[in-house]
Amino acid sequence: MVRKTLEALAEGMLFFEGQLRDRGFKRVAGIDEVGRGPLAGPVVAAAVVLPPDVDLPAVRDSKELKPSQREACCREILSCASDVGLGCIGPSEIDRINILQATFQAMLLAVQALKSPPDFLLIDGPYKLRMEIHQEGIPKGDKRSLSIAAASIVAKVHRDRLLSDYHQRYPMYGFDRNKGYGTAQHLQALREYGPCPIHRLSFRGVLAVSGDGVKEDGDPSTKR
Repeated sequence: MVRKTLEALAEGMLFFEGQLRDRGFKRVAGIDEVGRGPLAGPVVAAAVVLPPDVDLPAVRDSKELKPSQREACCREILSCASDVGLGCIGPSEIDRINILQATFQAMLLAVQALKSPPDFLLIDGPYKLRMEIHQEGIPKGDKRSLSIAAASIVAKVHRDRLLSDYHQRYPMYGFDRNKGYGTAQHLQALREYGPCPIHRLSFRGVLAVSGDGVKEDGDPSTKR
């Protein structure tokens, strides 16, 4: 019963892709991002092109999945997708151009990272990219389009892995658990140690608790 329910959900989530293929668009890319809200780390976007006969019944919005489920789904997506691209914009660039523009830039990079250009973009949210490609923004698209849901999972898994790697360098902030979000433990670490090089210095949550000093290489005794 659960399998049939998931299959029905996945079939419904291919509505947009099916409509576009009926109109002649063969390479439809779903676009989504993760990491707009955290106080640290990059914003990451993914672009995923799925084949017409794709079978991914367990794929849905990455926020609804446990980490182990996301990892398993990501492996499935990467094994069956026609094409996958990733775009990543780091904290210093986020501070320079603002998080919204950084999000758009990450999406552009994800599309450009595809092996072949898509002929239509399905974008999570009411957004349009500055690209000469047919496109449509879909509010709550990660719950309504399988391609967008797949992109949300790929982006989330990639970013979570990056933050786990950063934890090895800056262990006092707990990036392996909070993934850069402003948890109570993370905010307390900011008060105690100040920001490290992957913190977003323009974000209010960082400014409010840390002052201006940035620690070098995770050493609590060093400022620049």
